[in-house]
Amino acid sequence: MPDLNPEKLHVVYKDSVAENTLDLPRKYTLTHSDSTGDLFLTIGSEYDYEQISGLYTRFMRDEVLAEWQKKNGEFELHLYMHVSGGFCFGWTGLRNKIFCYHLPLVLQTIKCGDKNLIKAMPELENAQVIVHFQSKSKKYNRIENHGQIKDIHC
Repeated sequence: MPDLNPEKLHVVYKDSVAENTLDLPRKYTLTHSDSTGDLFLTIGSEYDYEQISGLYTRFMRDEVLAEWQKKNGEFELHLYMHVSGGFCFGWTGLRNKIFCYHLPLVLQTIKCGDKNLIKAMPELENAQVIVHFQSKSKKYNRIENHGQIKDIHC
């Protein structure tokens, strides 16, 4: 898996979300261009439904949604990936492999894209990363802990 190319990352802050303050809700919408390899990360108080409402995006369902949550006084970063169901392309096993393969890049993209927040709040480095693989199939519908933010390298 290749590392993140910062020149291919385009970050937009919406809903008056501050770059260096963690106010909940703080949500991420990540999409990409298959033709250019560009990554598009929107950071806002809500998911960027406009970004994921196009016909191609709805057909592929390969966007990643993420959000910060606070559990028992500790912050966690939760990611949601649509492995199957709905109007999507590809069989579940293949989509699962693709999401797993690209997961390190996805994590890099979110951490590096919101680097000003992590820099302003270094305690977030200890936050757990929880990944929700969403599927109609019990085999692929699961939740996994992927370590801490500090384990993700920018």
